[in-house]
Amino acid sequence: MGTWDAGPFDNDAAADFAGDLDEAAAGEREGIVRGALTRVIDTVDYLEAPESEVAVAAAALVAAQCPGGEPADPVYGPEERLPDLTGLRDLARQALDRVMTEPSELMELWAESGGGPWRANVLQLQSVLLPQPPGEQLSPI
Repeated sequence: MGTWDAGPFDNDAAADFAGDLDEAAAGEREGIVRGALTRVIDTVDYLEAPESEVAVAAAALVAAQCPGGEPADPVYGPEERLPDLTGLRDLARQALDRVMTEPSELMELWAESGGGPWRANVLQLQSVLLPQPPGEQLSPI
């Protein structure tokens, strides 16, 4: 696992995912993010770490467009403009829930290496992705 820190884009799989988004046509980017989230949600057996890392990065991109969300990583995150991803908010939350549910290789790997900061980052993303009270506006990128 090529991981250098606990952030959503601080690993090889997520950085590659960001590169794939940059190389994709603008009209395909939302589908790529959606696909990364649904692949993890649909995994009922052992969830491999690379798929989880991509899903966490995808969820971070959705959260970045929500109130209270942090901007995507300026170094390893996508450079190209993304479409409005706020419609994927529920999928992003479900994907993070799945990453944090056994059997999940990424969760196990972080537990073995004292993954408190990683877990805190995922919990922060989950809180940003919670449903908004009526009338609260979502912010653009």
